[in-house]
Amino acid sequence: MEELQPVRAEVPPESSHFLIRRLHSLSGLIPVGVFLVIHLATNSSILVPGKPGAEFQRSVERIHGLGPLLVPVEIAGIFIPLLFHAIIGFQIILTGKPNAQAYPYVSNIRYTLQRWTGIIAFFFIMYHLWQMHWIGKPLGGGEFALYGESGDPTGAMTTAAAIQSAWWVSLLYAVGVIASVYHMANGIWTALITWGITIRPRSQRAAGYACAAVGVLVGALGLGALTGFKTFDVNNPPPAAKQPAVTTNRTGH
Repeated sequence: MEELQPVRAEVPPESSHFLIRRLHSLSGLIPVGVFLVIHLATNSSILVPGKPGAEFQRSVERIHGLGPLLVPVEIAGIFIPLLFHAIIGFQIILTGKPNAQAYPYVSNIRYTLQRWTGIIAFFFIMYHLWQMHWIGKPLGGGEFALYGESGDPTGAMTTAAAIQSAWWVSLLYAVGVIASVYHMANGIWTALITWGITIRPRSQRAAGYACAAVGVLVGALGLGALTGFKTFDVNNPPPAAKQPAVTTNRTGH
């Protein structure tokens, strides 16, 4: 009977490599995976009934309530772990030896999909940061703004405008979200094996079903959010109470 354990890259047994692989696995779950779930859940608040975009605005305002701590938290808690995970991930891709074509078993197909979705997710995230985050502003991006020049809440409107800026943008986001969610969900499954939590085929199979359920749920949040922003009327935004004018246009989403 086929073992469900994935084919792995050949890595020297030195303790440093062992530690790096464990840190790579951990960083993909905490904080990167946790952030992905929170980010998509926050974005899905665009679907909450009531005044269009109001709940999304409140959700993002709570995040930006960190004030001057927001940027350090982003750098230390998201960007550095994400960069570390990506660098080690690309190293694994370049040195691994997948055999899905020769032996198309489920574990090998998962191995290949994990690598390809990782590549897609990385470049999608780079595009998303350029388009929405303040770090993309010098290069013509950074389109997200929490408030307008007069202090009006504009979080939902600027996000929707970016999504609707071209026909292919929403398609790119759909592919990027699906790739990112699959990479996270399957990454949880492989992490359970890497950390010795699911050793036997039966436990790996049960974990696979659980991870698939997580992937479907988080993917639904992401695609639901995309649908909400794609259908948001940017030409006729709902009236909203003005907020005190603050200089938060450079903060990202």
